[in-house]
Amino acid sequence: MYSRHLHPLVRDMLHEFRIVYVTGPRQSGKTTLVRRIGAELGMRYLSLDDPATQAAAAYDPYGFIRSLEGQSVVLDEFQHVPELVPAIKEASDRHGSAPPTGQELAIPRKGLFLLTGSADIFRSARAQEALPGHMARLELLPLSVAELHGSRQNLIDYLLAGDFSPLRAGVHDNQAPTREQIARSILLGGYPEVQGMSRRARGTWFRSYTEGRFFKDFDTLYSARGDYHSRLRALAPYLAGLSGNLLKYANLANDLELNDKLAKSYTEILELMFLIRRVPSYRKNLARRLAVRMPKLHFVDTGLASHLLGLRTEARLLTSPHYGALLETLLFMECAKHAEWAEEEVGLYHFRDKHKREVDIVLERPDGRIVGVEVKASATLRRRDFDGLGALAGFAGTAFERGVLVYTGVQALPFHRGPVRLHALPLARIAATAS
Repeated sequence: MYSRHLHPLVRDMLHEFRIVYVTGPRQSGKTTLVRRIGAELGMRYLSLDDPATQAAAAYDPYGFIRSLEGQSVVLDEFQHVPELVPAIKEASDRHGSAPPTGQELAIPRKGLFLLTGSADIFRSARAQEALPGHMARLELLPLSVAELHGSRQNLIDYLLAGDFSPLRAGVHDNQAPTREQIARSILLGGYPEVQGMSRRARGTWFRSYTEGRFFKDFDTLYSARGDYHSRLRALAPYLAGLSGNLLKYANLANDLELNDKLAKSYTEILELMFLIRRVPSYRKNLARRLAVRMPKLHFVDTGLASHLLGLRTEARLLTSPHYGALLETLLFMECAKHAEWAEEEVGLYHFRDKHKREVDIVLERPDGRIVGVEVKASATLRRRDFDGLGALAGFAGTAFERGVLVYTGVQALPFHRGPVRLHALPLARIAATAS
C-alpha cells in the first residue's frame, strides 16, 4: 500500500471543519484513504455505491442524514446522491448553532462528515447549494511520482524556495534517467491498480476503465441526446492527443463534426470527471493583450492518455510525436498533485505570447509573484531554450521571481540573463523517474 501525502492533511482538516470533501477520479485511491482515516478516527463508513444505501439516501435525504445523528460518518461516492447536499448543510448548521449548555457556550462539533466524490458535484449544475464555511475541499489525484518512489520532497515548495545549489543536490543527481525509464513512467501513469501489472493486464484495465468512465459515469452528469457514444469514442483519443497543447474549441468541433457548444459541454463534463484538466493562461498586468487567452489541456493521467493513443511500449512512445507533450503533462500533473499538500498555496497557469514564445507551467503565489517552469525532453541545453522564460519575465515584470528549465541531463546550472534569474534543473532532481 502506498503512503498518500494527503493523509495527514485530511486528518487535520477534520479537526478544523465540520465537512471534508475528498474528490478526484475513480480508482485514484479515495476509498482506501478515507476508510483508513475513518478507522483511525472511529468514523462510521457508508458507501453510496451500495444500491440499498443509495436508494435509502435518495428516497429520504433528510431522514437518512438525521438517522446518523451523533455519529461521525464517511460517505463514499457522494456524487451518486447530490440531493444529500441540503440535508448535510442542515445537519452542519444545526451543530454550528447548538444552544448553550448551562453557562458554557456550545463548541461547534468538527469532523461530522468525510465525503468522497468521483465527479466534482460542487462545481456542477446538479448541486445547486454549496457549503461555504462548512467544508474543506481536497483533491486526491492518482499517485504522484514522489509517492510511487517514497519521496517526501514537495515539488512546489522546492521550486518556490529556489535553492538549487549543488549542496542541495538530491540522491538522483548524476543518475539521469534513461529515455526508456522516462517513457515507462509516462506509460504507467499513477492509478494504484495498474502499478506492477503486466503490459497486457494494464491494457485490459485501461480499456475497462475507459468504458466505465466515458459512458456510465458520463450519463450521471450529462443528459446526452442522440449517438453520443460514438462521439465520446472519437473525443477521448482526440483529447489525449491534445494533452500538453492549446485547446481550441473551434478546431475540436470541426475535426469531430460537433457544434461549438456541444464540444465545450463535453469537455467541461470530462473535466468534472477528473479525466482532463484545462489550464488557464497567465495574462496578468496591462500587457495582457500580448498573451494568448486560450487554455491549455492536460490529461490527468499519462498512462490513460497513452492507452487512448495506442501507445503500449516505451519504444513506440519514444518515436511518437506525443512524447514531449506527455512528458510536459507528467510534470504539470506532478505540480498539481503536490500543490494539494504544499506549504504555500499556488495557482497553476501556462503562458504563450503572440510570438509563440511559451512557458509550460506558471506557479503564482497569493501575492502575485511567479515562478516559470519549462519542460524539455532533451539532455542538451541551448540558450534559445530559455526564450520562453525570458519572454515571461518581460511580460510579468517585477512579479517574476525565477525561471526553471527542466531537462533530462544531470547538472543544475544557472543561465541568468542580466537581472533575470534562470536555472536548468535535471528531471531527476524534481521527479524520481528512474526505477
